[in-house]
Amino acid sequence: MISVFEALSIIDQHSEPLGSVLVPLRESVGMVLAEDIEAPISLPPFRQSAMDGYAFRHGFGESLHVIGESKAGDNVDFPLKETDAIRIFTGSRVPDQADTVIMQEHVERQGDQIKLVKIPNPGTNVRPIGEQIKQGDMVLQKGTLINAAVIGFLAGLGLAEVLVIRKPKIAILVTGNELQEPGTLLKPGAVYESNRSMLQAALGSENVALVFDAHVRDDRESTFEAIREGLQSDVLLISGGISVGDYDFVKESLEKNGVEEKFYKVNQKPGKPLWFGKKGETLVFALPGNPASSLTCFLIYALAAIRKMNGTSQIEIGLKKGKLKGDYSNVFEKSLFLQCKESGGVLEIYPKQASSMLVSFTMSNAFLFVPNDVKEIRDGDEVMYIPFSL
Repeated sequence: MISVFEALSIIDQHSEPLGSVLVPLRESVGMVLAEDIEAPISLPPFRQSAMDGYAFRHGFGESLHVIGESKAGDNVDFPLKETDAIRIFTGSRVPDQADTVIMQEHVERQGDQIKLVKIPNPGTNVRPIGEQIKQGDMVLQKGTLINAAVIGFLAGLGLAEVLVIRKPKIAILVTGNELQEPGTLLKPGAVYESNRSMLQAALGSENVALVFDAHVRDDRESTFEAIREGLQSDVLLISGGISVGDYDFVKESLEKNGVEEKFYKVNQKPGKPLWFGKKGETLVFALPGNPASSLTCFLIYALAAIRKMNGTSQIEIGLKKGKLKGDYSNVFEKSLFLQCKESGGVLEIYPKQASSMLVSFTMSNAFLFVPNDVKEIRDGDEVMYIPFSL
């Protein structure tokens, strides 16, 4: 049995960012750039007006003659005399001979004549070519997480596609004769299946593609075949069947499918019977079947590997410091991940921490992490915690 940090280190050794793929820009949100991006054009690509108003040549009087109009999308140049002006709108091209734009609020107009009531400084309200970005500048680095602002920025540069780290393909397999689909009348001895829905939801905000999703009964052949199919993914998540009971066939089926065990069992609570292995480039996490144990192991271990594979994060436990409200005794000689409520750095542990119970998870936003060698924590003591969002 290994420690929490040994388990994370082993997973780190066997996880790598995936290859790159060219995708439409609009589909790239949440993905990570696989190359540096240089600006193909300058922004703005022409001199633009920053205001609705009038473009003119500065320094030739307060009364000007309006000879035309420049609106957004026009590409007309106007030769301006010293006393000429152009009606202009925000984002429109500024005529080559104009050097200043006066706001319309600072002008009095009668017919085609305007009077400059409040004369601006030379160059006011004119955006020069390349004010934001110059053509050829490196604008975004490889490894940048693509969000709405990045997509808007790249679209403004005229890019329709980007090279990104591809999404990991995820397979989910849950096992158990006792599992019954929600929405049906519960039979005696059965429980509603929750882990598959839970894992799907936990993956919903991640940059992944769910390619396989199945529930199998506890028999050798079905388990072997489902694992064989699930191994066609980048990450196979299995819930249940990893213990050593008479009807636990996952470990045996993994071995028969050629998956190499990297570790089995972590000195922690909940989630001790975590199994991690690899076949080729496919990572396999056999999670405990108890819901709280399954979700804990997913959030701490599997999600870390997935985020490293899609380039959004490195594998680390992300410990923060806080203070405990109340007292706690660790009588288990294990590292503990306790569901708790964090507010302003103060941690309050919820009472129902059993591996079979999700009720405390529903109210929690952090794990209180208690190392295996810490036996007592008193009210107000400094503690370590791991925020999470579900």
